[in-house]
Amino acid sequence: MSKPIHIIGGGLAGSEAAWQIAQAGLPVVIHEMRGPHGTDAHKTDGLAELVCSNSFRSDDPDNNAVGLIHQEMRALGSIIMAEADKARVPAGSALAVDRDQFSDGVTAALAAHPNVTIVREMITGLPPEDWDSVIIATGPLTATPLAQAIRELTGEDALAFFDAIAPVIHYESVNQDVAWFQSRWDKGEGKDYLNCPMDKEQYEAFVDAMLEAEKASFKEWEANTPYFDGCMPIEVMAERGRNTPRFGPMKPVGLTNPATGRRAWAVVQLRQDNALGTLWNMVGFQTKMKHAEQVRVFRMIPGLENAQFARLGGLHRNTFIKSPVLLDGTLRLKLRPAIRFAGQITGCEGYVESAAVGLMAARFAIAERQGREPVPPPATTALGALLHHVTGGAEAATFQPMNVNFGLFPPLSPAPKKDQRKPALVARARADLAEWMLVA
Repeated sequence: MSKPIHIIGGGLAGSEAAWQIAQAGLPVVIHEMRGPHGTDAHKTDGLAELVCSNSFRSDDPDNNAVGLIHQEMRALGSIIMAEADKARVPAGSALAVDRDQFSDGVTAALAAHPNVTIVREMITGLPPEDWDSVIIATGPLTATPLAQAIRELTGEDALAFFDAIAPVIHYESVNQDVAWFQSRWDKGEGKDYLNCPMDKEQYEAFVDAMLEAEKASFKEWEANTPYFDGCMPIEVMAERGRNTPRFGPMKPVGLTNPATGRRAWAVVQLRQDNALGTLWNMVGFQTKMKHAEQVRVFRMIPGLENAQFARLGGLHRNTFIKSPVLLDGTLRLKLRPAIRFAGQITGCEGYVESAAVGLMAARFAIAERQGREPVPPPATTALGALLHHVTGGAEAATFQPMNVNFGLFPPLSPAPKKDQRKPALVARARADLAEWMLVA
């Protein structure tokens, strides 16, 4: 039997990487610190625990780059996508999951696989030299000792940003006389979102309350760390402009309040968070308000006057490396090629993107172990576009976390008409992925 490939971290990227390696017939060891140790954001020791939201975002492969990467990962036997499909809950055109069912499914599948060994321990420094193939997938909450060891090896300062968690509410505590079921533009099944309307006066009072609320304090060394725009606290949006939330997560377009027959001034949407439908999360309402303030302020929302919170919002520090400088085209650390990085620590953003980078890191490690040259997916695919951004397509000096999007794809030549651009990008991606799968 060949030496095992070691994976540090059992989040989405590490779990996906382990599955790919095990399915290729190779031994793999997952080193996961949760169990003996915890983090500021996780609640369980389950593999692939979802922290910030229960949504994998759009599942439309024909019109959305996220949906396309879903499709590509399914084609490559992704455990993350397989278990997400099993744990799906209603969310319109998005893929949202029962987070406990999802994590339990991933954990059970890996624990039962004969090629997988799970070790509950914290890795406090760089991997031993005799680990000749390692994937570091420790995520945005990398333990300080390992993060420090990486900094000492690379000589590069780690970059950091804050990620905020949205509250989750008990369904039975929502005032159904005020809130109504509707997906924006009536997409989905019609009962995928609960909508809480605000008139202008209510909205202005709510914004005032958010701005005046007591916030979680920062440590001195964290004071200048930027937020990632895709997970910005709702009150920080309001600080950037009183109407910013109303043009963001609180936008009322595509929704008609049945009580008035009109569009509200602003709307707070709740999305189903578990399969039973007993828990609903506040869409886009990541927050750094203190817990007592969250209860006070969020109960100002019509329909949530008596809301009972299963989980209040929170704030945690995310860390990622300067990947365009430090990593090669197959995610290897240039200074020590036996080590690869995967997941959010590479500077990708989002559940799906994290797992996708884990999938690619694993396939590269498999090829090397089998004596083949790793072949990166074409940059014309969703996987390849994301990889190219992380490993060199981004400007290193201004590198920030990024979700997969069509702006990362190479332009088409000749340029099609605007309404044909996405279909043409998708068609090219599917054809190129199919060719790549024959050689990779």
